[in-house]
Amino acid sequence: MSVLSVLDPAVHLAHAAVAALAAVVPTAAAIVLFTLAVRAALHPLARSAARAERARARLAPKVARLRERHARNPERLNRELLALHRAEGTGPFAGLLPVLLQAPFFSVMYRLFTTAPGHLLDATLAGVPLAVRPAAAHTPAQFAVFAVLEAALLALAWAGVRRAKHAPAPVGPVRWLAFGTPLFALLLPLAGQLYLLTSTAWTAAERWYLHRPAAGLATGQAVRHPAR
Repeated sequence: MSVLSVLDPAVHLAHAAVAALAAVVPTAAAIVLFTLAVRAALHPLARSAARAERARARLAPKVARLRERHARNPERLNRELLALHRAEGTGPFAGLLPVLLQAPFFSVMYRLFTTAPGHLLDATLAGVPLAVRPAAAHTPAQFAVFAVLEAALLALAWAGVRRAKHAPAPVGPVRWLAFGTPLFALLLPLAGQLYLLTSTAWTAAERWYLHRPAAGLATGQAVRHPAR
């Protein structure tokens, strides 16, 4: 029995939701709409992670000074770091929980759109079955559909790399990992690629919205002046 089989009840529930949507709109559109609905439901977790990320970036210079000052006294360093994070209303692992909570949802979505039960993957997009993978494409229509989706994923990855170049803290070669998404898409069936493209586009828009200067200023003010 697969370890991921514990997710089967959630996968079947998600399948029922997509099937209900597919009774009203084309199945490909149902996949997109369901993905958007799930990402919208997870948005509060993304906001929490973004706040923690901005807090870490803001505190990074102070943390570096403390590490330099108390390099030979680990106990004193830990006390000072704890006091600093407590004073700022955050913690060193503040953004970890929101990320961990999102992981099961993405696992369910991945299983749903790669090994969907029932006849979900029997539907087509522009005449291409949703179960077909790029390696199995053999008609001009199939090559064209996969090429469009891959081009869209590459464009999103390139936009992410360009944005990372202008980030306050450069992340070096790590930013090129964004191109792992288009490469991973080559292994997925068409349904999985639709999900991946929709989710990646949401992530790009969400990160832009949550990390725009105005959002950072508002969050910074909220952290510095917590409600009493």
